[in-house]
Amino acid sequence: MDKEYKVTYKTYYNDRLKQVNFHSKLTYPLYVQVTFDRKSVFFKSYFFDLFSKPKYAVHIAGETFGPDIKDIIKKEETLIEFIIEKNQKDFSLDHFKSEYVYYGRDLLDMMEEGFLDYLYTFFYDEGLPYLAETVKAGAYGCKLYELVKDFKRSLSPKLYQKLWDNSFFYSPPYLPLCAFNEKPQRTMVTAFTVMDWEQVGVKEDFSEYFKKHYSGNDVSETLNSIEKLVSKL
Repeated sequence: MDKEYKVTYKTYYNDRLKQVNFHSKLTYPLYVQVTFDRKSVFFKSYFFDLFSKPKYAVHIAGETFGPDIKDIIKKEETLIEFIIEKNQKDFSLDHFKSEYVYYGRDLLDMMEEGFLDYLYTFFYDEGLPYLAETVKAGAYGCKLYELVKDFKRSLSPKLYQKLWDNSFFYSPPYLPLCAFNEKPQRTMVTAFTVMDWEQVGVKEDFSEYFKKHYSGNDVSETLNSIEKLVSKL
């Protein structure tokens, strides 16, 4: 009879490497170890890299605050356990690593570059070239969805609505997916991964949300746009 091997894993700070700057604090990079059949793989945490980006920091009274690494570890554990459970009948370390890269990708982060291009063009077309250049230059340090929420407070209602309306035709579906994801994740480690997208019922929930809030737009085109993005991974 074949012996069954248990899959084990751990997250750890890799103190064999130099410390890195994590939102103005020095820390060892977060790594993951997965062990199966007496063999192990070691790799850097995707979420540690993701949430190290400047856009995930908050600046208050001259101080910088980043996400809690404990929350990042929770995201890692959720992803790892999802992949292990999904492949428990035919597990291999090579397959695990490829699925980790696939299912862990944050769709919102992937869409931001295309959405930034849209914002840049939109403001130029509206005769606001300096705002366009400012947005492009400063986008590295903030989440674009938070910037758009500031636009709601600062732009005229007509221009703000036009920004939203045009986005359905000229940008990735970044805004509706951010809005859909906003309430479930009241945390600094906001992400919407391929794993999240492929959970049972999520696509249906997103479709209903989209139809309710953006009824003048074609939900099937938005779903196809997201699926095309996922298929390129």
